[in-house]
Amino acid sequence: MKHARSTTSVTTPFAAAVRKAVADVLLGGFFVAGLAASTAAGSVLDGTAKNAASGAGAVVALIAGSRIAKKPRIKAFLGRPGTLWFLFLFNGATAVAMYLTMDGVKGVVGACAMGLVSLGAAGGLVTGRRARAQARAARQTAAGAPWA
Repeated sequence: MKHARSTTSVTTPFAAAVRKAVADVLLGGFFVAGLAASTAAGSVLDGTAKNAASGAGAVVALIAGSRIAKKPRIKAFLGRPGTLWFLFLFNGATAVAMYLTMDGVKGVVGACAMGLVSLGAAGGLVTGRRARAQARAARQTAAGAPWA
């Protein structure tokens, strides 16, 4: 009886590194292209096409940005208390400035969006503080144990 050859290929570390680099470049490109489409569609297009391009660009940028934020190095950076404080204060101040300086629906929607980002950073600060307090309590309990 003949044995069938395996169709799975062995990936070398170099090929995996190249594949990862290409994926990172494409992901960054989609993010930048989505931002460009959502912000610059008004200067190139009119009417329904402008709204469609702007909306599609925002969705592409949001999806690519969320994928970028899940990478370990970015996730670690965004989870640092200093970064979270900056995001909380900067986006909160931007939300207030947008509400006070922009007229109509654009000001309200922009302020709400920036306020949500600020509240998300505040949530990260609260959960990070709880996690640090629990870790500190666990270390103190372990240090006081008779077998330690």
